[in-house]
Amino acid sequence: MSDAQQPAVQLNHTAVYASDRQLSAEFLAAVLGLPVGAPFGPFLPIDLGNGVTLDYYELRDKPIQSQHYAFLVPEEQFDAMIARLEAVGVTYYADPHHTEAGRTNTLFGGRGAYFDDPDGHNMEIMTRPYARP
Repeated sequence: MSDAQQPAVQLNHTAVYASDRQLSAEFLAAVLGLPVGAPFGPFLPIDLGNGVTLDYYELRDKPIQSQHYAFLVPEEQFDAMIARLEAVGVTYYADPHHTEAGRTNTLFGGRGAYFDDPDGHNMEIMTRPYARP
């Protein structure tokens, strides 16, 4: 089978470790303006609407290793997401190292911001995907 005939590989879901799956899932869902799905076994999903779910999984006996999750969001919803972060007192940053507090960036002709979730995962919202060479 040639490359042109190969089916596209797509991400379907990923587990997001949390010390409290309900708290973390509700936090991110509120920021993104999405609902939290019904529990599926030990997972609490957020459906991102593009066939991908974030499946929150609770780890109580181990520390949570910080990960980075980036979300491509509609331009017309970006300001509302920033407002929701401000409403709950979560600091957002223009950069992934969290040095430019309360600012957004304009990378690749769009807007973006970074913020921590309750377990310290470095979340990113952006209105334009990164330009790849």
